[in-house]
Amino acid sequence: MLSFQLQHSQASRQAAKAAALGFARTISSSSSLTRAPITLRAGCAASQQHRLFSSTPTHQLRDFFPVKETPHIQTTKPAWPHEGYTYDEMLAVEPAHRPPRTVGDYTAWKIVRFARYCMDKATGMDRDQKSDKTKPTTAIEAEKPLTEAQWLIRFIFLESVAGVPGMVGGMLRHLGSLRRMKRDNGWIETLLEESYNERMHLLTFMKMCEPGWFMKMMIIGAQGVFFNSLFVSYLISPKIVHRFVGYLEEEAVHTYTRCIKEIEDGNLPKWSDPKFQIPDIAIQVSTYQHSYNQIFNIDTSLVLEDAKRAPYDEGLDPLHQG
Repeated sequence: MLSFQLQHSQASRQAAKAAALGFARTISSSSSLTRAPITLRAGCAASQQHRLFSSTPTHQLRDFFPVKETPHIQTTKPAWPHEGYTYDEMLAVEPAHRPPRTVGDYTAWKIVRFARYCMDKATGMDRDQKSDKTKPTTAIEAEKPLTEAQWLIRFIFLESVAGVPGMVGGMLRHLGSLRRMKRDNGWIETLLEESYNERMHLLTFMKMCEPGWFMKMMIIGAQGVFFNSLFVSYLISPKIVHRFVGYLEEEAVHTYTRCIKEIEDGNLPKWSDPKFQIPDIAIQVSTYQHSYNQIFNIDTSLVLEDAKRAPYDEGLDPLHQG
C-alpha cells in the first residue's frame, strides 16, 4: 500500500513537471511572434505583486495605474475640470490666515497644529523652520532641506488625508437631504468636488513615487481614524469641522510654499531641472502651459488652489447649516 502511494505521488509530480514543461515550451514557441507584449505583461504583473508589500523605496517616475486596453472603457473628460492658471497668476498668490476667535476655532487650530507636528516628526522636517511673520502659513526658510523622495512621501500622505473631509461632509449631507426630503442647495456637490480635487492631487504624485508597505499601512490606519473621527465630529458640530478643514488647507499652503522655496534655492536638483516633465494626469486635470510643465507648476497651482479653498472652507461654518 505504501509503495502504491509513493508511485502515485511520483507519477503526479512527473505529470506536473510535464505540464509545466509543455506550458513553458508553448510560451517560448509563441513568444517569437509576441515577445514584447508577453514580457511587458509579465513585468507589469510582477511589479504589481511586488508593489503591494514592498519595503524598497523606488522613487522614480512610473505608471502606477497602467491603462487597461479594453473596448468597454473609454477616456473621458474630468468630472470637475480645473480652470487653467497663467504663470503670473500662480506667482501672484498671497496666502491668508484667519486668526482663531472662538473656542471652536482654537480647538480646530490646535488639532491641526498637533497633526502638523506629528507629520513633521514622521517625515523628518525640522522644527526650526522660519516663516513670514505677516503670513504665518508661508514658509520662507529651512535649515534642513528635504529630498525629492521625502517631499513625495509627505505629499502623498497629506493628499491621502486631505481627501477625506469632503467625502465625509458630502456623504452626511447627502443622507440628511434624503432623510429630510429637502434640497441641499449645492453643499453636497461642493464638498464632493473638494474631495475629488484632493484625490487628483494624490494620483498626480502617485505617478512620481511608489510608497512602501509601511507607508501604505500608515495611510490605511490614518484614513480609518480620520474618517471615523470626522464622521462623529460632523454630526456634533459641522461648523468646527469646516473651520478645521480651513486650517488644514492653510498648513498645506505652508508645505507647498516651502517646497517651492527649496526648488528656487536649488536644493532639489531633479525638480529644478527644466527638462523634468510633470505627469500627464496633471496636465489633463489642470490646464498648464507646455513651456512650464515642471514640478514647480504643480506646487504653485496647489498653493493657489489651497489658498483659495482655505478661506472658502472657513467661510462655510457661519452659513446656515440647514
